[in-house]
Amino acid sequence: MATAADLNMMQSDVSCDWSEADHRFMARAIQIAWNGLYTTEPNPRVGCVLVKDSAIIAEGFHQKAGEGHAEVNALRAAGEKAQGCTAYVTLEPCSHFGKTPPCADALIDAGVAEVIIGMVDPNPQVSGNGIARLEQSGIKVRSGLLEAQARELNPGFIKRMESGLPYVRIKMATSLDGRTAMASGESQWITGPQARQDVQRLRARSSAIISGIGSIIQDDSALTLRAEQLGLENAEEIVKRQPLRVVLDSSGRMPENAKMLNLPGQTLIFSCAEAPAFIARHETVEWLQIKAGQGGIDLQKVLHTLTQRGCNEVLVETGATLAGAFVEAGLVDQLVIYQAMKLLGSSARPMFLLPLDTMNQQVELKLTDSRVLGQDIRLTLERAEDSQ
Repeated sequence: MATAADLNMMQSDVSCDWSEADHRFMARAIQIAWNGLYTTEPNPRVGCVLVKDSAIIAEGFHQKAGEGHAEVNALRAAGEKAQGCTAYVTLEPCSHFGKTPPCADALIDAGVAEVIIGMVDPNPQVSGNGIARLEQSGIKVRSGLLEAQARELNPGFIKRMESGLPYVRIKMATSLDGRTAMASGESQWITGPQARQDVQRLRARSSAIISGIGSIIQDDSALTLRAEQLGLENAEEIVKRQPLRVVLDSSGRMPENAKMLNLPGQTLIFSCAEAPAFIARHETVEWLQIKAGQGGIDLQKVLHTLTQRGCNEVLVETGATLAGAFVEAGLVDQLVIYQAMKLLGSSARPMFLLPLDTMNQQVELKLTDSRVLGQDIRLTLERAEDSQ
């Protein structure tokens, strides 16, 4: 069976001479798709631009799971003008009934003449089927335009569909000398308000936030979104969807008075121990007992469970032990490091606990982005391919 990438390549080979206008209209579709960054979970972020006589006649993006998809919203805005137009869509139109009818059918019914697609849908229910349905109805279809940029919209959705695992992002706040807290555990605040706002936005785009029980006991972490810290116009709407709070608690040490147990949203606790009696009093808290893996909680099992629950992007906010375990297991897709221009000293806590003894064991990273946030620097890194 051809993969989504294969289908994109086959379609792209048919017409690789994209015009300047094609690039401009697809770039616009990608731009408006980002408007759904914090609100489409577990669905992908998608944008659609309808063009007739070299001019945009309507636009749409997927705003919220369960509501109209990008194509439907654009077609609704265009009305009868959609007849004979070209649709630029960042992701292959769906061909199956979910919470909404197939977008491929909506395009066909509207009389669209051509559909240009950023990337083929990696969802096995859709992949290639949406294209086939459009072509069988006489609509010209081309795909693969600005595919790399289209893929950047949905790293979690793509990975979940292609590998059965969510996209894992570790966030760390650190000093210039690579320390995350004093030896006592004191850590508020290493970084400034701009960095903390950016962390809130990482949380907002995530399906779940993972932390270890040590961090919960030390800081009584809430792991919630806070509208006043997001700095976004629609912050109140965004925080209505709180990411799933996930705690890895191998020996059952969750404090009965932990703040997160009484907050809005859902909490999922993975443990090798039986649930304490007080957990039953919290309707929004689920205790999932699983077998221990090497060194504690089986991280692969945790991620597979989150995949089954529709989690696309997962943010890990934790201490050195669990962060090191994720890195050692090769489960990290991206590291986001907020580095303050401060020194905490050699006795302060490190970023990762990793059992590395020789240079040939080093974990090589690739810097993909760096920017200044107030007095801090944010570094975005991925694992270098030759260190996988």
